[in-house]
Amino acid sequence: MAARKSEMMDAIENLAKAKDISLDQIVSAVEEGCKAAYRRNVKGVPPVNLSVVLSREHDVQIFARKVVSEVVEDDSQQISLEEARALRPNYELGDIVEIDVTPADFGRVAAQTAKQVILQRLREAERGKIYDEYIEKENEILTAIVEKVEPKAVYVELGRTAGVLEASEFMPGEEYRPGDHIKVYVLQVYRSGRDATRAPQVAVSRIHTGLVKRLFEMEVPEIATGIVQIKSIAREAGSRTKMAVASMDAMIDPVGACVGPRGSRVDKVVSELKNEKIDIIKWSQDPAEFVANALNPAHVVSVFVSDKEKICRVVVPDNQLSLAIGKEGQNARLAAKLTGWKIDIKSQTQVAELLRQEMPELPEGNGQVIADEYEDYDSIIPDDEIE
Repeated sequence: MAARKSEMMDAIENLAKAKDISLDQIVSAVEEGCKAAYRRNVKGVPPVNLSVVLSREHDVQIFARKVVSEVVEDDSQQISLEEARALRPNYELGDIVEIDVTPADFGRVAAQTAKQVILQRLREAERGKIYDEYIEKENEILTAIVEKVEPKAVYVELGRTAGVLEASEFMPGEEYRPGDHIKVYVLQVYRSGRDATRAPQVAVSRIHTGLVKRLFEMEVPEIATGIVQIKSIAREAGSRTKMAVASMDAMIDPVGACVGPRGSRVDKVVSELKNEKIDIIKWSQDPAEFVANALNPAHVVSVFVSDKEKICRVVVPDNQLSLAIGKEGQNARLAAKLTGWKIDIKSQTQVAELLRQEMPELPEGNGQVIADEYEDYDSIIPDDEIE
């Protein structure tokens, strides 16, 4: 006749299925719970080393592990050779003896204590499983549902765990309401929340450049397959982003691929970012060309590169100066971040005035004409003009 499956083994197997946790993890939790229950409820000094055996014939058995010693100095860890041989004749000095110390009344009080430990371990195992799932999502984007809005943070649901959008990661001008669906960039995954009893918590962002990158990867198949590469991104969230792209295939226009037919691809990203302006420019290995492209939509006449100081001196038509610099300097600032070069922008008239200071014999006249006639004027722009 088959042995009766114990009630505890039934419970363990049911928990393993219900919580989607490995059977080994639950067995380990049960063993630790039973040890804790035994130590708490046993009279006298409990044995130091305990082992627990779960079987289908018995709910649980607890064994004290003791070393066979010639002189017993600590009976919680040692047993005499005579006592050991009374249990089994072939024991020798140094052997480990396992003695069944399961109390006859190892019942409801001990079981309740064990249950609490088991439940705690189950919670830890489940949190660990969630953490392992979400740690793989760092630097990715997720769809979040806004749950609670506070001045210093917005709390969102991410599926099996919660996310927190700190105020420093808010997109300027964007309002969040409970129930809103938003795309967020995963900054970091914490093993637990603000206290040890909470599930893993995920720090997310709406201002990180990675959000823009991942959104374009979702919308542009050429980026997803690697034919078009995003080389760099500079962003002032809620206002403007510049993104430099390059094509690995001479037949593919990287800017056109990102913009999409009639702007359909970039429009989806812009919509997700609440109408943030996005400039997509062609990347170049040539710093002068790259900087000129980065100052889009302004037209650039010429760029002079100083590799030593990593400075680009840019000349633009008079009517393009404010466009090149941008409102409150934003266009020039983003171009500098995008390219990694310090950029000084001057109009042709400003350059002509500098030329006249160096060469007073130059005639008065149209500054743009004079600048065009003297193209080699990089050396006369003083370094202290560079901001």
